Amino acid sequence: MPLHLDQLAAFVNVADLGSFTAAADKEGLTQPAVSLQVKGLEQRLGVRLIERVGRRAQPTAAGLDLLVHARRLLQESAAAEEAMMPYRDGASGRVRIGSGGTASIHLLPRAIAVARKFMPGLEITVRIGDADDILRDLEANSLDIAVVALPASGRNFEIEPFYEEELLAVAPAGSLMPEGGPDAAFMRDRTLLLYEGGNTRRAIDAWLAAPDTRIRPAMEFGSIEAIKELVAVGLGWSILPGLALKRDRAGLVTTASLNPRLTRRLGMVLRRDKHLTRGLREMMKCLRAFKG
Repeated sequence: MPLHLDQLAAFVNVADLGSFTAAADKEGLTQPAVSLQVKGLEQRLGVRLIERVGRRAQPTAAGLDLLVHARRLLQESAAAEEAMMPYRDGASGRVRIGSGGTASIHLLPRAIAVARKFMPGLEITVRIGDADDILRDLEANSLDIAVVALPASGRNFEIEPFYEEELLAVAPAGSLMPEGGPDAAFMRDRTLLLYEGGNTRRAIDAWLAAPDTRIRPAMEFGSIEAIKELVAVGLGWSILPGLALKRDRAGLVTTASLNPRLTRRLGMVLRRDKHLTRGLREMMKCLRAFKG
């Protein structure tokens, strides 16, 4: 009797997510339906594949061995379906990208435009969020690739840095910048409007740090574009990624390099077991070629 792909997919999802309920949510099924699929696979193979360890469902030794083969079978099945898509409905594949706000506004559109020139039928979706949420979605295979500020951690991830950008001091138009650029002490004395959370904020806090001093910005926001607007109307200073300042609104803000210079790296993150479709390979190539 052949193995059923639905049963293998249910088993892989339970093993990856550690929960029958989470696997059911991902597949759009009920929890009993997923349990029956895994039980059917266990009966077919004559071994126990999943066991409870505390509140988590984890693969047994046999399950760990099967995972390798199950992933390969599912990937080959997905590849076969993708190969048929152009013949079925004229599409050329799909790429699901997760990214932070700055990259999604100032970097991805240009890379996507180039990719679409080579693959006009490529379907591309972009999900915007903070790095931790994006990486969780990538781990769950809800995304194909993430574009995030580094570092990014995860034993199941392949990480490729591809772009380095400078973080700049941003002030209302007409503000005087110190010769050589503002240092940390100078910036700490300003009314600061900073982005909340993420690797970029951690890098800024580390740059601003002083002994026995806690960085407490006047305001924090989840939108870099909102910070730019508030700085432009004179409500404070900020430190923002250079990408977000490429198209300054008619000189409404003043920018300068920090002293010492502060940079961040953006990277592409994929699951190690991710099948690299033609569309995904094209998107990665376009990101590598990005020069700002």
